[in-house]
Amino acid sequence: MIITINNDDGSTAFDVNNISDDSIKQEATVIVQKVGNLQIIIEALDFASRTHRANLEELLKDREEAIVETDEPETIKDESKVVKKS
Repeated sequence: MIITINNDDGSTAFDVNNISDDSIKQEATVIVQKVGNLQIIIEALDFASRTHRANLEELLKDREEAIVETDEPETIKDESKVVKKS
């Protein structure tokens, strides 16, 4: 299994199958699986968040009485990424 680690130093590809120490290979495989599961959860939460935001926008679009002037809207930006190749 080939994985790519992206950090400030650039990208490095590793083939977990080439690790000679079986305990290290198993630990690396488990960590890759955990990261993969977390990535799925992140994507599911992002989808749910976008859906709720769209529903809120639809709900509020005709509520003129709720409109107020603000300096800048609050935004949240997430740029985390995990790359997995098999």
